[in-house]
Parts: sequence; C-alpha cells; structure tokens
Amino acid sequence: MTRRLGADQVTEAARLLRTGELVAFPTETVYGLGADARNGRAVAAVFEAKGRPHFNPLICHFPDAESAFAEVIADDRARALAAAFWPGPLTLVLPRRTECRIDLLAGAGLDTLAVRVPAHPLALALLRAAAIPVAGPSANRSGAVSPTTAEHVLEGLSGRIAAVLDGGACDVGVESTVLDLAMGGAALLRPGGVPVEAIEAVIGKVSRPLPISAAEKTRTLRSPGMMLSHYAPTLPVRLGAVEAAADEALLAFGPPLPGAGLVWQLSETGDLREAAARLFAGLRHLDAEGGRLGLIRIAAMPIPESGLGAAINDRLARAAAPRT
Repeated sequence: MTRRLGADQVTEAARLLRTGELVAFPTETVYGLGADARNGRAVAAVFEAKGRPHFNPLICHFPDAESAFAEVIADDRARALAAAFWPGPLTLVLPRRTECRIDLLAGAGLDTLAVRVPAHPLALALLRAAAIPVAGPSANRSGAVSPTTAEHVLEGLSGRIAAVLDGGACDVGVESTVLDLAMGGAALLRPGGVPVEAIEAVIGKVSRPLPISAAEKTRTLRSPGMMLSHYAPTLPVRLGAVEAAADEALLAFGPPLPGAGLVWQLSETGDLREAAARLFAGLRHLDAEGGRLGLIRIAAMPIPESGLGAAINDRLARAAAPRT
C-alpha cells in the first residue's frame, strides 16, 4: 500500500529513495515520481509503475546547479540560464560527463541528460536529505493527465509506489520547459513553465520544436514525452535469436544460448525489471567489446511482450532498424 507522508516526513521519504523505492514528490510544476537515478532497477521500476510504453529519457532533479553540473557538461549558456531560472521550471539537456553517476536507463541510453533544480521547498528539502540525484517524470500512469496534488498521484499510482510526499497543490501545474543545449545550438524541445522569450532574453535565439508528426518521423528530439533517437550500436542487431554463432555477441535473457563469442546477461531468471535496468549498459558493452573481438553482430534473445518487455522490445527494434 502506498504511504502518504506529510511535510514533516522528508527524512523518511529520503530514506525510501536511497533504498531503491519510488516516492512521488511535489515540485512547482507537477508531482514527480522519484527514483534514485543511479540505481538501474529503481529507474526501471519507474517505467513499470507508469506503464510507460517507451524508454523516454527522464528528467534528473538536483538541489542546486553545482550538483547538476557535476553530472553534465555545462557551457556558459547553461550557467547563465541556471543563474536566471534555477531553482525553477526549466530543464536543460546537456552532454553527460565521462564520470557521470546516472544510470544509462535514466537517460534512455543517450550521451545526454535532462537536468533541473525544482523550486518547490519540499522538493529541495527532499533532494538535500536524500543526497542523491533523483529521476522524476510526472507521477501518473502513462497517457493520463499530469498530477498536481497528492490525491491525483494516489488515484493513478496507489499500490504501485512506496509513498507520496504531500506538499499540497503545485503552483505552476504544467511541466518544465525543456531546452536542448547539447548539439551546439539551443532548441526548445518542450514549452513549459519558463517562456521561451525569457530564455532568449538570456542567451539569444532559440529554435522552436518541430511539429509532433515531424518529430515522430525524425525521432531526434530528446525530451520526455516525445519520440526520440536512442543509442544505436555500431554492430547490427539480430532479433529473436534462438541460436548463436561464434562470430556473434549474445544479448541473453534467461539461460544463454551456447556458442556465442561474447555474452551479456540481461536477467538469467527472466526478471523484466532487471533486464530493463541492464539493457543500455549491455548494448554498449557488446558493441564495444564485440567490435574489439572482431564479432560481426549482436544477437538478441526473445523478450516477452508483457509489462516492461514491451518497452525493452521497442528499444531493441529501434536498435535493429536499418541504418539510414
């Protein structure tokens, strides 16, 4: 059963997060569904609780800009925007640092991360008490209206998460603005709590988002709630493998097939949450090590379509899609 925690129970909410549990918490925009962003299993549980159909990147929350910029590479524009709008409803997409601690699943396997510092005092108190980066998409079932009260969270997620930290109604009520600074320019990926005009007053011209239909076709946008391009291995990927060759790297689920030149185990016991947490790291390992060994492709064993399996298969299908 999901616990409802009062504002005086921040320490307990922080303890739950540190132990890998899911805790919904208020921000100035909407309630977020918090998980330890360093913990792949906890991040996978977010997708499972939400029924999220794709491994979209999650926004990682920090108590201050210094903590956020310890995980990503911030240029002068990012620092200027942080000084102007953090804490506040602005999310910046920036390149991951080599030493970044955030689990690959939280960033959808990309070389970038979406980061922000929320303005809600209870959210900041929680982030300081937990002393960990917290991945936090909206605390609702996928496709449902974003929650702005603890009651909204419980309507959709009661029994699916450990607790909700009740901070009353959210002030802004719409999600944060998402701005991509990782590609050299400045691209608005999602309008939100900070008007683009205010952003342009700080850093100059910002390109506007593609129409949704065009964004879905290009799959290049890297914002929560939009179709996006995921990490694609250099080695081609073969799906539904029921046998493996010596010149193949095997992405195993359950007892591994014999004969492969290299193996990465997603979950020997068939645990979809464990498999989701290990997917992006596994693809990267097989791609790099398989290439070094002279292997010619990655063979992926079948994954059930139930639960998180649908999201895993979606990601694998994109990895296996013909290169253009």
